Amino acid sequence: MIKDLTRPDEPVIGVFLEGKDLKAGRIVNDKVDEYLEVEIDNTAEEEVVLSQVIDAISRLYTPDIAGIGIGVPSLVDVHKGIVYNVEHIPSWRTVHLGELLKVHFKTGIYVNNDANCLAIGEKYYGKGTRCRNMAAIVGGVGLGAGIIMNNRLYSGSNCGAGEFGYIPYKDRNFEYYCTTGYFDVKYGIKPKNLLERARKQDKIALAILEQFGFDFANFIMTVMFSVDPELIVISGPVADFFPYFEESLRKNLNSFPFEKSVEHLKIEVSSNPNIEVLGAAALYFDAQRNN
Repeated sequence: MIKDLTRPDEPVIGVFLEGKDLKAGRIVNDKVDEYLEVEIDNTAEEEVVLSQVIDAISRLYTPDIAGIGIGVPSLVDVHKGIVYNVEHIPSWRTVHLGELLKVHFKTGIYVNNDANCLAIGEKYYGKGTRCRNMAAIVGGVGLGAGIIMNNRLYSGSNCGAGEFGYIPYKDRNFEYYCTTGYFDVKYGIKPKNLLERARKQDKIALAILEQFGFDFANFIMTVMFSVDPELIVISGPVADFFPYFEESLRKNLNSFPFEKSVEHLKIEVSSNPNIEVLGAAALYFDAQRNN
């Protein structure tokens, strides 16, 4: 834990929303005291999805809750708590989530995007507790990053900081080449099957992941040019493949023009199984610290 960040003893709720999957936890003294996972109807109308989110939070809420943090896969107006064009929830185009939750829960509501939650989670509870500058890369169907600069979460003016996946790369962008969906699109192999073959040291699977590591290194170099972190933490489904593409990734990183940056950079895989809800809860602590 970060010794220079004082956190109150009051419980906090962290909520992490990914399409039809909602994870939530009641955090007390830096530990997940209660935890739940529920499946919501992400294809339903806006009000229906909202009611299901409220119902899930209600199962953990008590009057002593100091704050509720919620991570959503979308652009977010973090000051007003508005989410825009939420991924995998078609009806959530412009939702005043913070305001609507405030009606039901008489406490502070803190909304941010999913990658930022993971970054602040790693800063408070994970690999980044000793780092001032770091990036948390989230790789699965999409590709993005949360950024910590000088011990503070950096979201940008429109919560768009860290969306490196949309940067053009080759004939597409990084998100196309550096997510697990690429394995199926390019090679016709489902990610789960590729991982199983790699574990058995299948030569074709290992060759695919060697090329993947080369491309992922170029993605990481883009992050390095942009924010020059001392630590990069990889999470999401891509992290499962890291042992099989790490060697080619590090080999390609040697082409980075700033030798000392490569020498000092640490690249690790997220290891806290509750980092999503802890990160959402940490939005509250980060807001209190910044205030």
